[in-house]
Amino acid sequence: MSNEHIKMPDVPPLARYVADGIQTQYLSPFPVFATEDLLVRLGGALQYGGFTVSGAGQTEGGAVDFSVPPPDGVIVILERRVPLERMTDFLEGGDFSARALNNELDFLIAAIQQVGRDQAPMLRYSDDEMPAHVTLPPKGLRAGKVLGFDGSGNPVVMATDGVMAAPDFTASGMGAVTRSSSEKLGEFVSIGDFGAIGDGLTDDTAAFQQALAAHSHVFVPEGVYLVTQPVTLGHGQSLFGAGMGAVIKAQGNGFDTLAVRGGNARIESLRIEGGAAGISLAGGTEECVQNLISHIAVIGADVGIRLDGGDNPSKPCYWNNIRDVLIEQPLVHGVHLIRSGVGDTPNANRFHRVRVFSKGAATSGSGFYIEEGAFNNAFVDCEANVNGATAAACFRVGAGSNKTLIVNLLCESTNIVPNVRLDAGSVETSIINLSAESDGAAIYDLSGGNYDAVNAGYPDKNRLRKTTVTDLKATLMRYDTRYSDDPGTLELDLTHSVHIIDAVNGAVTVELPKASDAPGVQITVKKKDDTANIVTITEADGGAGGPDGNPMQLGGRGDYATLLSNGAQWFVMASNRVAGNTRYIDSSGTVDIDMAVDTYLLSSFGGAMTARLPPADAAQAIGRTIIIKKTDSSANVITVTEQGGNGPDQHSQPLSSQYSAITVVSDGGQWFIVSKHL
Repeated sequence: MSNEHIKMPDVPPLARYVADGIQTQYLSPFPVFATEDLLVRLGGALQYGGFTVSGAGQTEGGAVDFSVPPPDGVIVILERRVPLERMTDFLEGGDFSARALNNELDFLIAAIQQVGRDQAPMLRYSDDEMPAHVTLPPKGLRAGKVLGFDGSGNPVVMATDGVMAAPDFTASGMGAVTRSSSEKLGEFVSIGDFGAIGDGLTDDTAAFQQALAAHSHVFVPEGVYLVTQPVTLGHGQSLFGAGMGAVIKAQGNGFDTLAVRGGNARIESLRIEGGAAGISLAGGTEECVQNLISHIAVIGADVGIRLDGGDNPSKPCYWNNIRDVLIEQPLVHGVHLIRSGVGDTPNANRFHRVRVFSKGAATSGSGFYIEEGAFNNAFVDCEANVNGATAAACFRVGAGSNKTLIVNLLCESTNIVPNVRLDAGSVETSIINLSAESDGAAIYDLSGGNYDAVNAGYPDKNRLRKTTVTDLKATLMRYDTRYSDDPGTLELDLTHSVHIIDAVNGAVTVELPKASDAPGVQITVKKKDDTANIVTITEADGGAGGPDGNPMQLGGRGDYATLLSNGAQWFVMASNRVAGNTRYIDSSGTVDIDMAVDTYLLSSFGGAMTARLPPADAAQAIGRTIIIKKTDSSANVITVTEQGGNGPDQHSQPLSSQYSAITVVSDGGQWFIVSKHL
């Protein structure tokens, strides 16, 4: 804006020109505050691009420069439109700025000029007339009639009889009512009503633009309609055709054939050929949400359907529905979700029964490329059949994606084209029921395992991450096993549950993850070799010293330890290196052996002792082996007997001297001596 304050001359805020097909610059003789205040129309159709505006903030106005000259004979309309609102106040007791006051007054004058311009083309009474009334009759009285004038020149409603030919229309079928043909024909319009030819030779761009500028719902009859600029749909608009015989064909490069720039729009039953994108969805003057694309064929576009988050976070691309669509011979991608600026990613969009088929075209990208997108972009019952010589993947989930849901996907290709590719940085992809018919990887994972799969992938059909199961019946358990023969320190992660360690090349220190990082995790470590090299098990960062609070050593071939973290410490759950379970008793008289431990060390310094085993058929005794050893040097005898029985080998067994011991086992019928040292 110029340093000199803008003036508001008495110039109508609208200018019209007739294009000659050569001129590219058209002057706007009225001032505008900002470039977005200037609306540009060609033949009544609002333009969204293909021109630049200069001179904003200049009293003398500015100019509009088109990148391509408007067609010969088209009416070029330049209009200033400012919002009729006031969103600021002068502060009570604050500084009174002349510039601020001038700005307020300028906006008021611009608004008055705008209202005056809107009223200028209206029908009105001359100043010397006093009309009898200006209020229309009630709706029920004027329905099906026309507006006329009585003998005094005052407006009245009149029947159509004798005024105009208006044959009646009655639909076939019971309950049909008679309506006027004019009422019937007014239900929707066709692009043919705006001069579209549909011969595959004539440029019908203006017909589309003018029809959509005047009506919300436009029909496309059979024909081939060439367009040289985007056909843009705004809020609530519909463009529906007569099926695959209604063809909209882009002539030229670099523009999207159909562009949706608002919400609640609908595109149905059309064939679209060519374009940078056959159909593009992005925020424009409002959010691009709740749009429906249905029963469409897109042929030969660079990108079949593109959803773009754009550069304005408040104008997102959310909750759109694309269903029953064929995308054939795309040059780059079939479906592409992207964010071209600093806006939000396309989120929560739904794709149902969308098929991408290269059909011999050299598709350089992917059938589906979710480059950026979040929060449940869902693809259900879709198919990607791409060129095996040129394509990057059948379905690709990019680094900017999060929570992409893929259900019942069919992929086909040749060579090494991946069926599903997960890029590094992609988060929480879910794949359910994948038919992987391409020769490449079923799931080519670069995400570090940040996905879930059910009946998908190869060789493992299912991959579940953190999962809570309350009731599980498993017929076969498999453990993810890792083998290592590297000497030195081996830092374990949480991707494997069993680690086979070969220390043939040197001693190995196995560092468990910190217990706080692995609550509920169970890990087994086993030494494979028979060398003298030791495998030492510790915890990362010196946490708690190691299993059960101390480093643990595996020295012999086959030595192992199974370890469990409770979130605070690692505990030894099973090992052939665990110290034996032993109990020491210093007493006299009768001592009952309770079978709670395997080894009993008894001292009879205080007097003779009877070590009484439980009955051989007791539940806690059957199959158990027990060692009983005399530890003291006194002459007091320890006698091993059995409750209700005769004792091991059917006799009481005395332990008379220090270090004498007996090992016994029960078969459920009696106690037997396995070994005895006296």
